[in-house]
Amino acid sequence: MIDLTGIHKTFWLGEQAVHALNDVNLHVEQGDYLSVMGPSGSGKSTLLNMLGLLDRPDSGRYCLAGQETTSMAEEELAALRSETIGFVFQAYHLIPRLTARENIELPMMLVGVAAAERRRLADQAMERLGICDRGHHLPKQLSGGQRQRVALARAIVRRPKLLLADEPTGNLDSHSGAEVVALIEELNSEGITVLVVTHDNDLGARARRRIRMVDGRIVGELAGGTHAAS
Repeated sequence: MIDLTGIHKTFWLGEQAVHALNDVNLHVEQGDYLSVMGPSGSGKSTLLNMLGLLDRPDSGRYCLAGQETTSMAEEELAALRSETIGFVFQAYHLIPRLTARENIELPMMLVGVAAAERRRLADQAMERLGICDRGHHLPKQLSGGQRQRVALARAIVRRPKLLLADEPTGNLDSHSGAEVVALIEELNSEGITVLVVTHDNDLGARARRRIRMVDGRIVGELAGGTHAAS
């Protein structure tokens, strides 16, 4: 599913070079469940952006679902990202003026999915996540847990192969956070590859593979989390 080989990424702050990713190598099978942990500035978010095709490496190779991405044009990357990847963020990233349903439908609208099909798929996703009665609500009318469910519905509405979650429970109370984690793990049990970036040790420990990053490098991995996916 994911093959990173010798990935480097450097940012410049004035005249100072910051090696955000430093010779990163990672192999992920379809259906894996990984957490990525480490201190602030360790490269976790840069790695997530790289995996999500939101950024390009300075050097190295990234193969996603059997396709070598580092030489792709922007249009090809956008198409692969749309077909393959779902994103869930701590800050939800919902558009305030759109209803929950419209936020869920938006990615499909951008790639030309017909209105009737958008509605059908959005209905399925909302039903699955228990927010059918919130479809006409604006984000400001929803609780944090409901907003994260809308964001998760938007991420999975086209059945991505890979779900990337950046601190998905960071803005939620413990009950709402546990519900969101249960939904993510249910998706993983159905074969969706899940990679979670988190500072939460309890959440990180649930993954079957736990990656630790320091100074742009993967410095360790532990196997066998508390989540027993089928």
